[in-house]
Amino acid sequence: MEEYYPLLAATSLFAGLSPPGLARLMDCFAPNLHRFEKGEVLLLAGFETREVGVLLEGAATAVKTTPDGGSVAITDLVPGSVFGDVLAGCAVKSPVTILARTACRAMFIPCQKLLCPCAALHPEHTLLMQNLVRTISEKYFALSRRVDLLILKSLRAKLCAFLLGQAAAAGADTFSVPLSRAGLAEYLNCERSALCRELSRMRAEGLIETYKNSFKLLDRAALERQYER
Repeated sequence: MEEYYPLLAATSLFAGLSPPGLARLMDCFAPNLHRFEKGEVLLLAGFETREVGVLLEGAATAVKTTPDGGSVAITDLVPGSVFGDVLAGCAVKSPVTILARTACRAMFIPCQKLLCPCAALHPEHTLLMQNLVRTISEKYFALSRRVDLLILKSLRAKLCAFLLGQAAAAGADTFSVPLSRAGLAEYLNCERSALCRELSRMRAEGLIETYKNSFKLLDRAALERQYER
């Protein structure tokens, strides 16, 4: 596990923990490590989970099946992403399936061990509980932002809101997103062809520049006006 300590220390769940502190927690938790091939399921919709997962290698996507049999990408997971934390402490069945987009390796920790400190009462457990609450809170607000985006009526408004949000998160008007065009279309719940047409129009109007998954906002004020319509 030592090779993953720098990655774990950068996650929301283990933030602020030193390598010795992580080592103590790993000894207490005895986490399970699993490898997944591309297309395999890390978490299946309709089933309960009693474990909190952390993606250590590879990439995965959380998808939700729609009533017509299609699917909508909810979020992409990269090394350091935490999943199952909202579900593991209750009896609610998972509303999403997490699929490996590439070969993956993930760590799974029984939720009971996260919630109940060991007899030694290591100080790391207190910090971990604070991190767990913060992680769940951040996911709640991220979901709220996603809902705010999806209820916008036009694709232009959705794109403007998404790009402005990404720029705010990056702290710059030039940034990259961890989504392909197909992934972004799923995230915005639109057709890929419609997304590409709208991006082309925005480029032609001098609002943005794009290169693969990188964007540059050229006229932030205009984007804000179109988002607010």
